[in-house]
Order: sequence, then C-alpha cells, then structure tokens
Amino acid sequence: MKKATKAQEQELLHDADPLQMPENAFRELGEDEEYRPVMHPAREYPEVTPYSVTMGLILAVIFSAAAAYLGLRVGQVFEAAIPISIIAVGLSSARNKKNALGQNVIIQSIGACSGVIVAGAIFTLPALYILKENHPEITVNFLEVFLSSLLGGVLGILFFIPFRKYFVKDMHGKYPFPEATATTQVLISGQGDSASTGSQAKTLVLSALIGGIYDYVVATFGCWAETVSTAVTGWGAAIAEKAKVVVSCNTGAALLGLGYIVGLRYAFIIFAGSALVWWVLIPLLGTYGNSMIQLSGPDFIFSEYARKIGIGGIAMAGVLGIIKSWPIIAQAAGLAVREFKGGQEKRKPVRWQMDITMKHVVFFMVIALIAVFGFFWIGVLHNLWQAIVAWIVVTVIAFLFTTVAANAIAIVGTNPVSGMTLMTLIVASAIFVAVGISGTSGIVASMIIGGVVCTALSMAGGFVTDLKIGYWLGSTPRKQEQWKFAGTLVSAATVGGVLLLLNEVYGFSGENALVAPQANAMANVIEPIMMGGNTPWMLYGTGVVLALLLNWLGVPALAFCLGMFIPMSLNAPLLVGGIIAWFVSTRSKDKAVNDARRDRGTLISSGLIAGGALFGVFSALTRFIGGDMTMTMDTALNQGLGLLMYVVIIAYLLWDSMRAKKA
Repeated sequence: MKKATKAQEQELLHDADPLQMPENAFRELGEDEEYRPVMHPAREYPEVTPYSVTMGLILAVIFSAAAAYLGLRVGQVFEAAIPISIIAVGLSSARNKKNALGQNVIIQSIGACSGVIVAGAIFTLPALYILKENHPEITVNFLEVFLSSLLGGVLGILFFIPFRKYFVKDMHGKYPFPEATATTQVLISGQGDSASTGSQAKTLVLSALIGGIYDYVVATFGCWAETVSTAVTGWGAAIAEKAKVVVSCNTGAALLGLGYIVGLRYAFIIFAGSALVWWVLIPLLGTYGNSMIQLSGPDFIFSEYARKIGIGGIAMAGVLGIIKSWPIIAQAAGLAVREFKGGQEKRKPVRWQMDITMKHVVFFMVIALIAVFGFFWIGVLHNLWQAIVAWIVVTVIAFLFTTVAANAIAIVGTNPVSGMTLMTLIVASAIFVAVGISGTSGIVASMIIGGVVCTALSMAGGFVTDLKIGYWLGSTPRKQEQWKFAGTLVSAATVGGVLLLLNEVYGFSGENALVAPQANAMANVIEPIMMGGNTPWMLYGTGVVLALLLNWLGVPALAFCLGMFIPMSLNAPLLVGGIIAWFVSTRSKDKAVNDARRDRGTLISSGLIAGGALFGVFSALTRFIGGDMTMTMDTALNQGLGLLMYVVIIAYLLWDSMRAKKA
C-alpha cells in the first residue's frame, strides 16, 4: 500500500466517523460509487482487546444456555446477535469507553456463536435421548455432544470464509440481510449521545425482566396455563374426539417476542402450514382413515402421520435451495481459487478487507477434516471403511449446503438448517445401511454425524450475518474470523452441559417433556431406516410433491413445511407476534413514526426473548434442585388465568411499542 501524503493524512484527521449509517449502506452502488464504512478503512481501531474477548466469551456462555432451553422447548432458536449487541453498547456507554464500536463488533461476533452452535446441537442430538427409551443400549455422553458441536462449528467457519467477499462485498445492496441490518443499527446507536444509548439499554433490560419473570413463574410454578387449548374444555374435547379439530396457543413471552421479530409474512406462512395439518389433514385422517386412526387422538395422528409429510417437504426445500444456489457456489469457489493462486490482489488489501489468507484457510481446513475423520473412526464407528464413507458424506454435503444457509440468511434472515439436516440424514442413512452401518450403532453414528453437518450449516448461515455487520461498520474480517473459533469452543462446551442438564430435568419425550420438535423429527426419520422398519416413503413423497407445488406457486416451501411439523401451540404465538408487528408499524400516516414504533417493538421483543430464555434456564435449575413445584388448581381456572396473562403480556408489547416517537 502506498504511503499516504501529508495532504491525505490531514484529510483522514478531519474525516470524522459518521454517527449513523452511510446513505448507500443498504442500496446497490452506482457504477463508479464505492462504499465507505463507518470506521475508516485507513485507520486502526481497538477491536480485539481483553475487554471485548472476555465479554464476548461470557455472553456466548449465557446465551448458549438460554438458546438451548428455548430451542428445545419451542423448536425455534432465537438469534442472539441483537440482544448481545444491545448489552455491548449499554456496557460501553456505562463505562464511557472511547472508540468502542470495533470492540462491540467483536463482542457480538464471539457471543453470537451461541445461537448457531445451539441450533446444530439441539436439532439433532436430543434424538439419541428420545430413541434411548426404545433402545436402552444407546448411550450419550458429554464428549460426543461437545466434539460434534465443536467440529461442525469449525467446519462451518472455514467453509464460509472463501465466500465472504461474494456475499458481503460483491453483492452489496442486492441482499436485504434483515438480521444483520437490525444488529448493525443497534451497534451504530452506540456512536450517538449517551442519553439515547442508555434509553435503549433501559428498555431492553426492563422488557427482559418482564419476559423473564413471566416465563419463570409459569414454567416453575404453573400459576397459569403455559398452553391454552380447546381440548381441555368440555365442548372442545368433544370436537377433538369426533372431528379431531384442536386450537391451541402457547402463552409464553419469549414466543410472542419471537413472532414479532419474524414478522407477519413468515409467521403467517408458518402458521398456514400448521393450519393445513391440524385443521385439514388430521380431521381427514381421523374421519376416513382406518379404525385405529379413527380411535386415536389428534396428537397421535399428528406425530405418526401428518407431521411426516412436513418432513418430506423440508427435505425437498433443501434440495431446491441447492439447485437455486449452484451459480453462487461456482462463482464464489472460482473467486477463492483465484485468490489461492495469487491472481486477485496484487497489493496488500486495506484493513477493512483482510481475511485469513486462503493458504491458511486451506491448511486449517485440512486439519479440521482430519480431526473429523479421526472422531468418526475412533470415537463413533470404529471401522475404517465406514468412517471414510461417513467423512465423505459430511464433507460434500456440508460444503454444498454452506451457500444455501448463507443465502437464506441474507434474504430472509432465517436459516433452513433443520430441513437441510433432515435431507442429509435421509441420504446419509441410506448410504450407511448400504455399507453395513445399521441397528443402534447406526442410529448413534447417524445422529452424531448429523450433528456435525447441522452445526456446520448453522455456523455458515450465522457467520454471514457477523461478517456483513463488520463490512458495514468497517471492522477487520480477519479478526472476526480468528476469534469466532474461541466463541465456538465455549459455546460447544456450554451446550453439551446444558443438554445433559435439561434431559435430567425435563427429558425430550413423554408428558411435560421439552418438545424438541426437530430432534423428534430426526428420530422418526432415523429409527425405521436403521432398525429395518417400514419407512413411510409415501408420506415423505407427499411432502416432496407439496414442496415442489409451493415453490412453483412462489410460496416459501421451507417456512410452510416447517409449520407442518411443529405443533400448532408453538406456531400460533408466532402469528400473534407477527400481527402485533404489523399493527404497530402501520397505524400512523407518518412513516418515521411507524419506523420508530417498529424498532422499539423489536427492542422490546428482543428483551422478551432473551429474558424468557434466560429465566427458562433458571427455571430448569430450580426444578432440578427443588423438584416439581407446580401448583395444583382447577383446569378451567388455570386455562382462564393463562388466557388473561397472555392478554396482559400482549397489551404490554403493544402499549410500549406505540409509545415510540420519531427521532
């Protein structure tokens, strides 16, 4: 890089960092236009410091525990980026730290490992506990969970680095990046005056306390119904028995906040998939199916029949994602090859665009893949040939699906990792059976190997958000990439411990167990393939056809089919939250007022999610130490109080969001 002249040095001194995002941050650039990030590319900023690394690791531990609990309860892992960013900004403001933006980006990047590592683990590995009930010889230990999560996370980081420039730089303004946009706005808010920053932190803390205490009381003591349902009333039970129709809704604060952030469009699509299952397919099967089905309840028909159509749809949605992303794979891979050969930059890149060198990426990728192979051979399969087959399956599928995950996050902010993992398990299990991996050993091998793939894809999707935030704000990609490994390590260790704890307290099957919908779906897929049972290929095939039709009609197949295999009680609150988000952002004729209300609602919802999830972990610890503390009360009273408290928490979200005023 040429040495700057005195005139250029003076220009840098007087070119102050902006206090808000540049005008061209979220749109496509003109032919000769360049994007200049908030932190000037030619300046050095404090980024990796003892403070930023320590805070990032602490938040990774806290949010890993919180995300694991929430994900196992409702099947949705919230993105930790927004609440972690708000905490980082609030702490830097309280400590009057100067030049805190770069450090806050690192805190967010390390801490955000929590959500992505958790998703990879809880969508797959609880299936081993679920299947252990029928197959007691299955064993699960901390080391298997830890290594599966750690190695998958490392692969996800390394597989995505070659695609960074394509997604975050070359496609500037072409992808909306909803999650990254919201997180970036939170981080840039710390550049303003301390009064506005403190106000944001206060709002977040208050909503987190409200949501946390609300969810803690109901989860620990059962002071009101956690789920309101028509099936518990006299008339509702009669309808459920005769027509197999049930309406239910979870009353938790965290789910309400999650629905707000998801937004009305996708919440409605997810709920539509649920409505098709619960109000169309289950009544049809319950009325015109065989005598055994007709005598069964809606929940049995859902788990044994209707839900499997959704599984087939999710798998097909993943295949469609790969097909659509193939040009991206080819283009980004070509870019990486040219850089590896030295055909890209002839001069040293500016700080703002410095990645880990491609030679180092390839070197560490080889080390990671050797470690994965060793884990499969020594720790899981104990057979060289079978370990080689498993290693090839994991490597190829994880690499191909990397761009699918990143593309989904860039467009809609939602990673279809569960659907892609389901497809991986179906394909991998068929291959494993062909090479002699079957029975309970095959179940264990498939789920642990599936955990590696799932975590790799989850990390790739989450990492694109971190790097896009860094691109907009001007942090150093290399530092984000290097310290992402540390966040992955502590998150993998945390989720391993939390998974064992939650299994001891709640379990993942039976009455009052954590629902773990994705893990249950994985168990349903794996068991018949590995144990020589009847695999419901017709139901899976119906889901495949449905996904193709949805794609043809322009409906997001993944979201719709995901709604088909998550219970209605967990999808309904997403719709409620989405309706609130639509309402608060459309009531005024002034767009600035609507935007302010929407953003305040996002802040409050982030607090409800973080507080509800964190206090959910505290509830699990309370019950683990003190036993069952659930209050005994009349069912009608319990349901009535549940409905009343749900109205109260909805009213709070509405009222506090509508109080926002435009800047």
